[in-house]
Amino acid sequence: MDVDGGDGAAAEEFTRQVQVRFVTKLKPPYKTPQSSISIPAKLTRRGLSTIVNNLLLAVNGDWQSEPFDFLIDGELVRMPLQEFLLVKGISAEKTLEIEYIKAIAPRKEEEPSLHDDWVSAVDGSNNGYILTGCYDGFARIWRGAGICTHVLDGHSGPITSVCTLTPKAESGIDQIVATASKDRTIRLWKFGVEETLDQSKKITAFKILRGHNAAVQTIAAEPSTDMVCSGSWDGAINLWNTNASDTDSGSVSLKKRKKGLVYRCGRISCRIGVQGEALTALVGHTQCVSSVMWPQRETIYSASWDHSIRRWDVETGKDSLSMSCGKVINCLDIGGESSALIAAGGSDPVLRIWDPRRPGTLSPIYHFSSHNSWISSCKWHPKSWFHLVSSSYDGKVMLWDIRTALPLAVIDTHKDKVLCADWWREDSVVSGGADSKLCISSGISVVQ
Repeated sequence: MDVDGGDGAAAEEFTRQVQVRFVTKLKPPYKTPQSSISIPAKLTRRGLSTIVNNLLLAVNGDWQSEPFDFLIDGELVRMPLQEFLLVKGISAEKTLEIEYIKAIAPRKEEEPSLHDDWVSAVDGSNNGYILTGCYDGFARIWRGAGICTHVLDGHSGPITSVCTLTPKAESGIDQIVATASKDRTIRLWKFGVEETLDQSKKITAFKILRGHNAAVQTIAAEPSTDMVCSGSWDGAINLWNTNASDTDSGSVSLKKRKKGLVYRCGRISCRIGVQGEALTALVGHTQCVSSVMWPQRETIYSASWDHSIRRWDVETGKDSLSMSCGKVINCLDIGGESSALIAAGGSDPVLRIWDPRRPGTLSPIYHFSSHNSWISSCKWHPKSWFHLVSSSYDGKVMLWDIRTALPLAVIDTHKDKVLCADWWREDSVVSGGADSKLCISSGISVVQ
């Protein structure tokens, strides 16, 4: 009798059903009938996806199957349905409402774009092109996979960071980008995005910014003015004017600096060196400033090898927040809910996220630990509160949704350390690595 009872329990467990209703915010033809149906409780995400595709096929005979992700009470399902309900304490006696969304994963891997050395920096903030920096000392403009339109020639050392100052490719307007290098300079470049070229065109910088006493590791542009900030191995964060009308390049004497223009930054008047000297410096870090972000006119964020992340008030020059992370920090980005969350990675495999708005604690609110080596870069998606990308020395690029602890997708197109990654055109990830390749992974349906 005990044996029979055991078999019966096993059979009941195997055939256990739950009543569900599939819902979505996706537009037609992604709408399924709204009636509830009974499905096996043991189904995984793949089984749920099969059911949704069958429902869509019943409505539209031309439907082509595609993968979906699923949310229950706003949390992604990443385990068998019955296990998820048990862990979350959700009753299976009522009808479950399961939201389905397009699976976040690349549909296509473009042909890699080859460089002559490590691809150390990438910026995909302009939909019209990709900007890369390389250890051969050149920056490059790419219209797409394998299409290099401009080579930026001038640095005497490896390029460590790049940024775009004109995030929108407007017709007839020259694009301006900035690069930073181990040669201790920041250089500003101008080019026409609509130029039709049969081969790559070499251009030289229209302005050189000098003032750091060691290699420049990172730069970031302020989105609404002609300014950039830079972080260096000298521990300083310098603020610079990028106005193309100032003059060309070089350093100037103290006497000439006093005759510089006046730039209004909040209520502070800063003198601009006529040939590209820093307006001011933010001092506080004790080691290399590895990453800076300037998301709002009045606020700069920085990360350092001194294990700290700081938030600076541009007007006063003081840090209004300082968090000790216990690790060397390589990268940070600001985004997520209300563009207020801080994501950072460094000298361990853990991607950490903080919410500085939470009172009484500076502990991370999320830890993501699927990488196997140091994290080299992290970037929030520009149109999503939930999604970000990370790259690592383990050779992997990972796509994350903060509603689940496991990566949505792992991109392993690189054959060596991945040094940088960014989003491009909202549905692609661009990355560069020690294999001297720029890789483009496209067809990622974050915006749905």
